[in-house]
Amino acid sequence: MKKYISTSLAIMFAALVAGALSDVSAQTVSGSLGTVPKGGSATGRVTLAIPSDLHVNSNNPNSKYAIPTSVKVTSSEARLGAVRYPAGKTKKFAFSETPINVYEGQVTFTFSVSVPASFKGDTVNVKALVRYQACNDEVCFPPRTREVTLTAKVK
Repeated sequence: MKKYISTSLAIMFAALVAGALSDVSAQTVSGSLGTVPKGGSATGRVTLAIPSDLHVNSNNPNSKYAIPTSVKVTSSEARLGAVRYPAGKTKKFAFSETPINVYEGQVTFTFSVSVPASFKGDTVNVKALVRYQACNDEVCFPPRTREVTLTAKVK
């Protein structure tokens, strides 16, 4: 009987841990560029979707211990502007003595994409790396980096 209870508890604990870890990796990254005119520019967007039971630290979390969200965009074909970060929400959590600025739900980061008038191709690619630290109301998890490649038509 003791062995059965111990095994049952171990299975329940493993299921709880697996459930928590699957929530931590449930964030998705997507984005869009639209169409970029030759000799002109457009706005690129990178979106991080965060499950309702989690939050991620904002780009400026107001805590030296919280790892900020960062978005890095690169392209060998286009000129890219600086990433613009939205304001987060300042909230108090059990694991921190001070309030932390966080993102919840869906958050979009924007940047400009420009191509010269002499551009010869019909598409440009932009690689975006999103680094974030997901947390629930009690604990923060190790940081993760997600990558997405965005493609824009050039006209």
